[in-house]
Amino acid sequence: MTIFSKIIAGDIPCYKVAEDDKFFAFLDINPLAKGHTLVVPKQEVDYIFDLSDADLAAMHVFAKHVALAIGKAFPCKKVGEAVLGLEVPHAHIHLVPMQSEKDLLFSNPKLKLTDEEFKEVAEAIRKAL
Repeated sequence: MTIFSKIIAGDIPCYKVAEDDKFFAFLDINPLAKGHTLVVPKQEVDYIFDLSDADLAAMHVFAKHVALAIGKAFPCKKVGEAVLGLEVPHAHIHLVPMQSEKDLLFSNPKLKLTDEEFKEVAEAIRKAL
């Protein structure tokens, strides 16, 4: 069971943003920017392109709704999307508010947010959904 499966199951706490029957969105605990969110399938699949075509399409539609809410909650030029998938063996999409392409560099320093700040960020995105 991956760490993301444990988060989905409620075994590990998270700052949940959105959920439906197939997908789960929660804040990245090492964010590049306020609003940096992960979208994961509830199905434990390592490689995003191992998802069925229908599930991959549905995951991107789910991510789109979350991204639009992130953009409303944290005004930015665009919400960037990145699929890396090497650090956790569970397919996931990073959604990051961007002012420039440099904001999506994962080598950038990560923000250090307090529990209260994470809660405020998650709530702002949920309200915008």
